[in-house]
Amino acid sequence: MRVVPVVVFIFESTRQVRIRLLMPEVSMPLHPALGAVAVIGAICGGYYVSRRK
Repeated sequence: MRVVPVVVFIFESTRQVRIRLLMPEVSMPLHPALGAVAVIGAICGGYYVSRRK
């Protein structure tokens, strides 16, 4: 159930942003950047939980 608000928030954020992280500055819509961060966070969280057990 926590996925639904995250997906709604991501798809409501459609403005262009400039992102610079270990490469030249890139201009892109905000929703793919938020989606990538959500996926990376889910992977890291899943790894943490699996290592804790």
